[in-house]
Amino acid sequence: MKSNILIIGGNGTVGKTIARIFASRNTQAAIFIGGRKQGKTGNDLIIDVTKPHTFQVIIDKKIDVIILSVNDKEDHVLRFVIENKIDYLDITKPTPDLVKAYDFAKKHTINSRIVFSSGWMGGIVSGLINEFSDSINDIDEAKLFVYYSVKDLAGESSAHFMAENVAKPFFKYQNNKPVSIKHFLDAEPFRFSFGIGTRQAYNFDVPDLYILNQIEKIPNVSVKMTYNSKFITWLLGAFQKIRLYNILSLKERKIIFGSSGNGDQSVFEIVIKTHEGSKKISLQSTKGQAELTALSAVLHVEHLLKNSYENKIYFSHHLYQNSSLFQSLNAYETIHIKITE
Repeated sequence: MKSNILIIGGNGTVGKTIARIFASRNTQAAIFIGGRKQGKTGNDLIIDVTKPHTFQVIIDKKIDVIILSVNDKEDHVLRFVIENKIDYLDITKPTPDLVKAYDFAKKHTINSRIVFSSGWMGGIVSGLINEFSDSINDIDEAKLFVYYSVKDLAGESSAHFMAENVAKPFFKYQNNKPVSIKHFLDAEPFRFSFGIGTRQAYNFDVPDLYILNQIEKIPNVSVKMTYNSKFITWLLGAFQKIRLYNILSLKERKIIFGSSGNGDQSVFEIVIKTHEGSKKISLQSTKGQAELTALSAVLHVEHLLKNSYENKIYFSHHLYQNSSLFQSLNAYETIHIKITE
């Protein structure tokens, strides 16, 4: 497909992976990389999300779609795309920033496709729930369990988010009421698939909590995670119990959460409960979370470019019908999905 795609934050771990996957699947597209420093080619653009005067090059290059893979806390890029009628996909926002951006966008007239895709692994959890449910309105409870390996190749943004927010409360939802909780508390045993086995999983904040309850109206929503190391999982919970995170500096918390390996599997599992029973969706990315997040972003943009969606605000799962998301994910050689009734 002939189109001009701009990846802002394209020099980061996920941004580079988006560029690689998109180029391999869409050979006619022109891919531009936006970053704070001068690159080596004409497709490398100086764009700093904190400096809106650098955005003029977006107009000059006639960009069709912007993929935002760096956190734009002040929503400068979102303001720009709304004003200039450019399609936009954001995969980076933690829950508080997503809520703020969504509220901002709702107050404006939208003349392009604005897609918020900041849920877990590029916003595919809600999509899979929607595809494997007879009706999302019949779901009484959705629980997401995340397996994270410290050996996985991870970008800076996730570590920075944990460092900033680990001591702050966030919300899960019970009977449509927000319940204040904190990371790494309330252990729950969960048997993970793909040979991982039973692990203690702890509270974890991802935007899916907000999206599934506030947007899709599922009354009970929770997210829990475990690390590949049982000792690290226990230790992080112990730190929370003794309130160590409250007295550590941001720099010290970054050291705790800033480790990144060379690559490992990433796994998440969704348990859906209705009045008629339960269903488990299990997904494994053998090349890790950066690959899966990047692929999700690519799939969302491909759908935007191939289909005539009207100009308005979307969450990424709104772009899919029938089993198209599952089929696209399952066709990728490093992704494995299992459904258990």
